[in-house]
Amino acid sequence: MKRVIVITGASSGIGAALAELLSQNGAQLALAARREHELSAVAARAGAEALAITADVTRRSDVERLAAECLARFGRIDVWINNAGRGISRSVLELSEQDFDEMMSVNVKSALYGMQVAVPIFRRQGAGHLINVSSLLGRMPLAPLRSAYSAAKHALNALTANLRMELRGEPQIFVSAVHPGVVATEFGQNALHGGPDSRQLPGAQSPAEVAAVLASVIEAPRADVYTRAQAKQMVVSYYGAEDMAEAERKPPLFQQ
Repeated sequence: MKRVIVITGASSGIGAALAELLSQNGAQLALAARREHELSAVAARAGAEALAITADVTRRSDVERLAAECLARFGRIDVWINNAGRGISRSVLELSEQDFDEMMSVNVKSALYGMQVAVPIFRRQGAGHLINVSSLLGRMPLAPLRSAYSAAKHALNALTANLRMELRGEPQIFVSAVHPGVVATEFGQNALHGGPDSRQLPGAQSPAEVAAVLASVIEAPRADVYTRAQAKQMVVSYYGAEDMAEAERKPPLFQQ
């Protein structure tokens, strides 16, 4: 049976690359994003069965509509991937309330809505897989200009882990977090207040590489996954440091 997979933030970057890869693997896709034209182009590349749903996932009603339209078309949802997100270019002392609210809305509340909509569906079905696309910045403060984005991804990681614990008596429902580092997408340019083009940063992973990791998590569910081999050791070293301030002075292997 073909898996039915929902991907938010599917109009570009990681979401678009993942849609194309999963379509090649035979998945039935419900793709969501705000940009209708770009989303339709991705859906066209993902095959005739792909369902494009223009939605703003910072609105709970849109997330509920996304689920309803997917169920109406395919009859079930096997995997829900909360991928929508946005960065920011502001240090802690520069942040406005509006900056912080935007980061929490786009990066945390949208995923919370997805979790609260998807899990009841999984329970009715008796199985399902929830994947939250987080960030290495949700583990380590590698880039002070991404302060509120980093804070939002830390919050997302906490919600993800707590949901997994909440569902530990339901072993057929999996909950995963995936943590990319810098990825060669429009993320930097689209950040609130602008920023460097992530595609020009040294060592950026391609969206296709990250998509391949996400596809592997779908095939073999794991709780917490990094898209770079060295990232987990960086996190372990940071939290295991005698003095975190000293660890923060060391240059990271890559930044976002």
